[in-house]
Amino acid sequence: MPNNKAITFTVVFRANSLNYGEGTANISELKKFHRGDGGVYSFASRQSLRYDMVRLGNQFFDWNLDVVDKEQRVIQFKEKCTIDDSVEMDLFGYMKTKAKTGAAKRSAVVRLSHAISLEPYKSDLEFLNNMGLASRINEDSNLATIEQHISYYAYTVTIDLSRVGIDEEVELSTEEKISRVKQFLGVTKFLNREIRGRQENLSPLFVIGGAYPIPNPFFQGRVSLEDKDQLNISSLEDTVKSNVFGSSIKDGTNIGYVRGIFKNANEFSNIANTGTVDEFYENLEKQVDQYYGVSV
Repeated sequence: MPNNKAITFTVVFRANSLNYGEGTANISELKKFHRGDGGVYSFASRQSLRYDMVRLGNQFFDWNLDVVDKEQRVIQFKEKCTIDDSVEMDLFGYMKTKAKTGAAKRSAVVRLSHAISLEPYKSDLEFLNNMGLASRINEDSNLATIEQHISYYAYTVTIDLSRVGIDEEVELSTEEKISRVKQFLGVTKFLNREIRGRQENLSPLFVIGGAYPIPNPFFQGRVSLEDKDQLNISSLEDTVKSNVFGSSIKDGTNIGYVRGIFKNANEFSNIANTGTVDEFYENLEKQVDQYYGVSV
């Protein structure tokens, strides 16, 4: 098999208010980080991304979701279910607790980061009420306030191809391994999030990555905005100059982007080979085929 045994890529998308946490009174608060520079950045947790990836896996590819039960007072994956039964268990791992015997565990093959905003949150609020319903019965409406933040966001995916479809005594066919990885890639390409009556588009406007010898999130934390609608090129140029065990990061790196979004898109070719988002994913699928020994 080729030396490249892992895929990692970082996606930039633009969306609005993706993940809410615990609120106060009738105020719904976004999940957010406070940085040392005083900036506040909203984020969608990796758990929320995983939820929507599994939802779309079921919607697009009929992933089996009937693998959960309440066992020993814990809601978890069914004891008798294996990765053969569930793409979700295969890619995202599991833990099944067992009384007096510890727990059966599988660490995730697909690793996700939070989707963190690239633009600071400025305390924008939206005032809501249900006047439409209340007016039907001549009652006063109920009031609510929610935090709102429209921003670019970035998250990173890392896939260890060497572990897909293998779990203790279970090993799936090569064809099934390829199918599962490609299905997951398709989910990230068309990722969306349903929240508060909205459907937010999390599909890539910019994506950078490729196939590498180790499952390391090379571009996580390296994507930032230099100015409005302008990506920081320097940090990405420095990242692709790295070598891993004699293999150049740049040689395996590609960029896909949507034209007309970023002001400095003409500089992307200084970082790596560029093309459309479709071409980026086509290249990843070829890398998957090559790893598993399928001629392309």
